Amino acid sequence: MSESGDATHDADTSGVRRRTFIGASLTVGGAIGVMPLLSSCSTEPDEPQQVSTTVRMRVNGQEHTVEVDNRTSLLDLLRERVGLTGTKKGCDHGACGACTIHVDGQRVVSCLTFAVMHDGAAVTTIEGLERNGRLHPLQQAFIDHDALQCGYCTPGQIMSGAACIREGRTGTPAEIREAMSGNICRCGAYPHIVDAITAVAQRGG
Repeated sequence: MSESGDATHDADTSGVRRRTFIGASLTVGGAIGVMPLLSSCSTEPDEPQQVSTTVRMRVNGQEHTVEVDNRTSLLDLLRERVGLTGTKKGCDHGACGACTIHVDGQRVVSCLTFAVMHDGAAVTTIEGLERNGRLHPLQQAFIDHDALQCGYCTPGQIMSGAACIREGRTGTPAEIREAMSGNICRCGAYPHIVDAITAVAQRGG
């Protein structure tokens, strides 16, 4: 065979090799791209996810065991499952403070925390402040100082105020207002609320 013939043969062979390589690459690439789609179409069921949890907590001195949806807020557990409706649902976004309670001695906006996060906790609501039928001093002070009007925000105000007194954040009216700034009163009873908290703090709580 002539040199020109050999060159032609080599060119043809090289072309075949290139076409084979390109074809193989496209085939492999296509297979890789399809694999995730095939995987997502699997007929095997997904691993079942846990949607509820048994929560145990001590609420106002009483033990409660409740199975709740994992998305249930602590506020909804208290109101709907335990039956303590004194804690109010205001904004449900943590902005008004109406749902303030105490968890392990700390004030908490209960609409913003999940019930399952407080398994084993000690919870106090507005219903748990009185002792042996006697109002908590701050509950009585709210009455004496006319620190409420419609009353919807009052449970959260009292729970927050009691925490402020315990925390020692009652040195001046300005300090009280700052410590209570997370609790909104749409009726505008703020001056009387400060007066009630001041009176109890001065008596030593």
